[in-house]
Amino acid sequence: MKFVLTLLVDPAAPSLSDPQVEIAAAALTETGAVVGNADWLADGIACDLPFDSVEPDIASASVRQYLADAPVDMFAQASAGRRKLLLVADMDSTIIGQECIDELADFAGRREDVAKITDRAMRGELDFAEALRARAKMLRGLPFEEMQRAYDERVRLNAGARTLVQTMRTAGAYTALVSGGFSFFTSRVREATGFDIDLANELELRSGVVTGEVIPPILDRSAKLAALTRLSAEHRLDLSQTLAVGAGANDIAMIQAACLGAAYHARPLVAAAAHARIDHGDLTALLYLQGYRRAEFVE
Repeated sequence: MKFVLTLLVDPAAPSLSDPQVEIAAAALTETGAVVGNADWLADGIACDLPFDSVEPDIASASVRQYLADAPVDMFAQASAGRRKLLLVADMDSTIIGQECIDELADFAGRREDVAKITDRAMRGELDFAEALRARAKMLRGLPFEEMQRAYDERVRLNAGARTLVQTMRTAGAYTALVSGGFSFFTSRVREATGFDIDLANELELRSGVVTGEVIPPILDRSAKLAALTRLSAEHRLDLSQTLAVGAGANDIAMIQAACLGAAYHARPLVAAAAHARIDHGDLTALLYLQGYRRAEFVE
């Protein structure tokens, strides 16, 4: 069939049931869709419902009304070309569960001040570059050793991060970690997950101490979008073959430009702007949306 609706839940609580899938199928039928047989990608976690005769946006909206109270993520799309060959992912609050600059600020004794700015920037209330410079100044005097300590003690991969990257790379995709944060952290997260490359901002250090300055140019919303389009061109890919995922306002442009643009446990502004939103599942949700089965995952 021409389209497919994917239903999925958090793998840590595999609660997707046959009755929920039947409710989704009934909701699709009410819109006038012709619905095929359910195809379970992972028992209790993810299921595909093929359908035809109704546009994906209408299908998703209808099913969401019926399952609004259930911890189920859903996304409808064309069946053809689901598997993407370029992944561009944000780092903070997406691939990892933390905002690295907030963790650095904790070691500098300025966490509360920095975290307030971070939150407003992620909500799209502040200019990203100005917010980054303001927060960097609050880190002035922080020793390099404390940066390493912040990474070792605070930074943790979100569930499914390495599986997402390794599975897509094994299937032939190119993967890029593109962050408005700092390369000190992206380089280490790249090594931990297996991304092909990482792109980020440079926090200036002199004599092993943070100066409080960010070395230009600053990687912001437009730079993330430029990275997506540049990498697509370099690898001779159409944007229909791309996947972008993020959590903050800085990610909206690349999320909207990619064929599959996903908001991951994101701020409301970002979730509203994205094609797909993952509110309950972990990062392996992005594999299920591409039609991967649990048996195909590469850990």
